[in-house]
Amino acid sequence: MRSTSMVAGLAVILAACGGGGEQKPAEAPPAEAAPAPEAAAPAPTTGTVHEVKMVLEGTKYLYVPAELTIKAGDVVNFVNVSGGPHNVQFYPDSIPAGAAAVLDAAMKDRMGPVAGPLIAEPNAVYSISFAGAPAGEYKFFCLPHQALGMKAKLTVQ
Repeated sequence: MRSTSMVAGLAVILAACGGGGEQKPAEAPPAEAAPAPEAAAPAPTTGTVHEVKMVLEGTKYLYVPAELTIKAGDVVNFVNVSGGPHNVQFYPDSIPAGAAAVLDAAMKDRMGPVAGPLIAEPNAVYSISFAGAPAGEYKFFCLPHQALGMKAKLTVQ
């Protein structure tokens, strides 16, 4: 009785998932269909490449350097040196007006607005271009280690 119920249940699941029956060929889209809109592309990089290391030193989680001044157009490479996973997440209320849209366009594989992905692999690099970024202070933190004080500040000139 139990095996009959399981077989019947699997048949229902397979049918619902398309596992049974005939497969229809995919239809071509109508000729008049408009192309899908593209996401905003980040501005081209025009400046210097800087490096910020994400580290665990003793019992302290740090960005090294903790303060960095760059120019609009520069790129910052965040390198997972030790103690990961780490990420880079900007405080939305601690960046210049208009910066969130620039950062969101420049940050690949975001976890959310102005939030980079978790980087677990040793020596992995996460790059952010500040091309088109408004001048001002950009305060950021590491989400997994925020409570442990892993935070830093970039100044864009």
